[in-house]
Amino acid sequence: MTSILIFAAGAALLVYSAEKLLVYLVGSASGLRVSVLLLAIVFTGIEFDDVAFGVVLNIEDLGEVALGTVFGTAISMTGIVLALAAILTPTRVNIPGVYIALFAVSPLVMIPFILLAPLTAVHGVILVLLFVAFIGYVAFRELRSATPVFRNAEILERLEVGGGGGHAVADADRPTDKPPFTVTVPFDRTRPLPGWAGVGLAVVALVGLIVGAAIMSFGTEGILDEYAIGGTLFGATFATLVLTLEDLLLTVEPARRGAPEIGAGNVIGSVVFGVTAKLGIILLAGGSIAVDDEVWAWHLPVLIVMTAVGAYFISTGRLRRWHGFVLLALYIAYWVVSFTVLGEAPVEAD
Repeated sequence: MTSILIFAAGAALLVYSAEKLLVYLVGSASGLRVSVLLLAIVFTGIEFDDVAFGVVLNIEDLGEVALGTVFGTAISMTGIVLALAAILTPTRVNIPGVYIALFAVSPLVMIPFILLAPLTAVHGVILVLLFVAFIGYVAFRELRSATPVFRNAEILERLEVGGGGGHAVADADRPTDKPPFTVTVPFDRTRPLPGWAGVGLAVVALVGLIVGAAIMSFGTEGILDEYAIGGTLFGATFATLVLTLEDLLLTVEPARRGAPEIGAGNVIGSVVFGVTAKLGIILLAGGSIAVDDEVWAWHLPVLIVMTAVGAYFISTGRLRRWHGFVLLALYIAYWVVSFTVLGEAPVEAD
């Protein structure tokens, strides 16, 4: 029980620090003129908490758990986050087809790397470069488009973004010369936060991420020893649920407030980031990771299918409740099979 409490405490600090890091990074970049979709893909798609946790796990020789979180969080983005967003806030969503296509095929990128296992730092470099190319392509398209800048910036109020958020765009088709929004000083919402202070607070939040990840990793070791759960399985299920809470808020809340593109951008960005740069950074920071048969036979096929189904539902232009129920049912089935078929504690021969 103690190890579970330690894990939960680390998770709480991790999620809180990740949210604050997002706030201050967005505030520091408030002078940039980019589209809402690009903001969502870059600032919510890059999973700081997941990366911190995965890196610490791999450094402490828990590579299987780290790899499990890569698959688990990517699968949960459609099976939990997109599913509950569709169930709770069914809505129209307008995402360019090319982004949906990239989202759908992104898990296939992992196939050659899994075949060449163990995963090494060389693979990590390639995976990070693939994500950089993806972001570069999205930025190129979005910065050239006529999409109004931060038309729905008030959606970010949930991240404590205030100031000029409601006045960023004077006309629906024309951005003003004012910054899209400002971040206010903690405990004083009437004072804008200077850019240098935002960077400083982002560093503090980053330290919180590292500490939270270390605490979670310590708790993970205790849980694996006490309950005899496989490393990959634990990372793909229980650890994933904790890391998914923030993504759920970042997807459901924008949809509820009338900007579903932010939520969809979060899902797309998170999955693409997870199967490329997230795994790449984990490998670069912590060294090589062995890949067991469960990954090839179960977790990777599930990820491919779930992402393809989610991409199809987004491509229809409207997320419906039955879409959410289908995705949630598939995710529950994934859990059931994972624990009934793969979840038995290993038995050592005498």
